[in-house]
Amino acid sequence: MRKERLIVPILAALVVAWVAAQLLSSILFERSLRQALEDLEARGEWRVSRTESRQGWLTSQGKLLLSPLLGRPWRLELTYRARHGALSTDVEGTLLPRLDSVLQKAVGEVSAPSIPRWQGRYHTLSGHSELRLALAPFVIQQNGRELSVRGARMRLEGVFGDWRLRALLDQLTLTDGPAQLTMGPSSLESRYTYIDDAYHFAQRDHLHVESLSLHYPAYDIRVSPLDVHSHMVLDEQELRLNGELIIGEVSVPSEAPDTPLLSGRIEAELSRLNADAVRATILRLRQEASWGDASLPMAEGLLVRLAPDLKGVLSDSPRLDVTTIAIESPLLGINVNADGALFFDARGLDELMMTRLDKPEERARWLDRVDGDFTWYDAPTVAALWLGLPLGTQELEFDVVRGELRVNGRPMPQLWP
Repeated sequence: MRKERLIVPILAALVVAWVAAQLLSSILFERSLRQALEDLEARGEWRVSRTESRQGWLTSQGKLLLSPLLGRPWRLELTYRARHGALSTDVEGTLLPRLDSVLQKAVGEVSAPSIPRWQGRYHTLSGHSELRLALAPFVIQQNGRELSVRGARMRLEGVFGDWRLRALLDQLTLTDGPAQLTMGPSSLESRYTYIDDAYHFAQRDHLHVESLSLHYPAYDIRVSPLDVHSHMVLDEQELRLNGELIIGEVSVPSEAPDTPLLSGRIEAELSRLNADAVRATILRLRQEASWGDASLPMAEGLLVRLAPDLKGVLSDSPRLDVTTIAIESPLLGINVNADGALFFDARGLDELMMTRLDKPEERARWLDRVDGDFTWYDAPTVAALWLGLPLGTQELEFDVVRGELRVNGRPMPQLWP
């Protein structure tokens, strides 16, 4: 009898625990979603808004709008429906891209066979989230042009402060009359780490394109493979951007089917971008976007208001280091092995006007502050001949002095009309 009397309290405790777990799962899911949207906006690249939200005990649902911060040529309408469990929340929804009125008129009416659907899961205890999206093959036609996507898949997963993205594209084909561009298979791997409000962040990306081909009636160009690596870091002092382009092989099958045109790699880093000014610029852009409306998200005179912050970004005299240029051309018989750097003189920035960069005289004043040097090692004889240098010249020293280019101490000759 004693055991029978314990059944009711035990069952009641289990029910209370289950209800509490369901409620906690709903609360933590909502908090995690709100934090993720705030973190995305803090990057300063996107405008995020939640137009609908209905939080429940067993289920929650809502609608999100995502668009670029600068202007709104397009937007993504994302709906979600979450089913809360004791230990995890399952989420599913739709993803619908839309164009603004101006771009819609330029592109015309486009449609996909069905609205893409996505699925995800949020783990209550660990805070780990994962989202999956798969696109079935589809074709878009407009004014004689055709875009064909054979299929794509995307997976986003992570926790607060650390997100990973992996996207796969089977093949993309763009046809415009007799010209055709084909890309794929391709993959994108990205990792984004940050602290609260993206005050500091780091992002690594790797884009791999197995094959890229451009077809014209007169000739074909093929690149296989193509890799792009990038690393962006914002810390206490500066924003640094490092990039590397690796070209496996470029060929022109219609002209030289057995000999590659070129292959090689280029690596460069842009540094000394003032971190506080970068954060101030992002904050200003977010404020401007919040003041705008759907038809005019950025008010007139934006560049005038941004100019002080943008000049602040340049206040530490940015530099561009091209650490590697290694290009080999079997078809032309030329190898390029070079490196160098460019520097911007930030003294007296008040003398420069960003709002007049469309004027030749103002662009000349900005170029007047650029200095640097590049070295081409073991340059071929034909390069020295092109530049009017002695045929025995093996190293070419390119100097940039106040925007003017010199080679081995001589003014750069005019190579084309």
